[in-house]
Amino acid sequence: MRHSLPLTPQFYVTAPQPCPYLEDRMERKLFTALQGEAATELNDSLSAQGFRRSQNVLYRPSCADCASCLSARIDVSAFTPSKSQKRIIKRNKALMRRATSPWATEDQYDLFRRYLDSRHADGGMADMDVFEFAAMIEETPIRSRVIEYVDQDTGDLVGVCLTDVLGDGVSMVYSFYTPDRPRDGLGNHIILDHIEIARTAGLPYVYLGYWVPGSPKMGYKAKFSGLEVYIGGRWQKMRDPDTFMPEQHPLSTDPIAEQVANIALPDMARSRR
Repeated sequence: MRHSLPLTPQFYVTAPQPCPYLEDRMERKLFTALQGEAATELNDSLSAQGFRRSQNVLYRPSCADCASCLSARIDVSAFTPSKSQKRIIKRNKALMRRATSPWATEDQYDLFRRYLDSRHADGGMADMDVFEFAAMIEETPIRSRVIEYVDQDTGDLVGVCLTDVLGDGVSMVYSFYTPDRPRDGLGNHIILDHIEIARTAGLPYVYLGYWVPGSPKMGYKAKFSGLEVYIGGRWQKMRDPDTFMPEQHPLSTDPIAEQVANIALPDMARSRR
């Protein structure tokens, strides 16, 4: 028997926990389940409103006294690579892209562990074991792909991205890469290649996750032309990133009930016909 979403998805709020991007701040998320016959329509609709997917959950930051986390996406038609990005493309021309079904492998997990140990040893995913990794990759109720990047000269797996295919673009759910090639800009290369994937497929956007003004961890996203951020219920073109200030006023975030009331939902009943 197939499970269906209720006609109106139920939204919940997580308990506050330390923010990974801003010191002395607490993070809170608004989330809902992603499952059933209307999962694709719900994912498309909420992704366009700043939500992100993690396995079978859609979430969006909803901190009580901070609104610094801004959902970011690249308008493919407005993107032009910079000189440094052109060098990255050239530097990684020996890499072969390989798209597979969302199925975890030992090679992926080994690369994932090396990436975390080198770049995020104290992060929230540092203790993720092979079973949790497999769940992250495989537990998806929508159309997802694992994009692998292989060095054609050595045969080594050097990069991976879990990618969702949306109605209006591709969403980079999570990417990781070898720490052994710091000069190659592999993280940026994976984004640049996803821009090409979207362009080839005729999809207008590449969803990058969240950008936080003033966060060194997020600074690379602001270097892509055509970037848009979701502010005040709509997508806006990125202006000079240095002019953005993290919004940390106690009245930055609307009450939860008001946030939920302003979420536009697809016609769940019609999508199941």
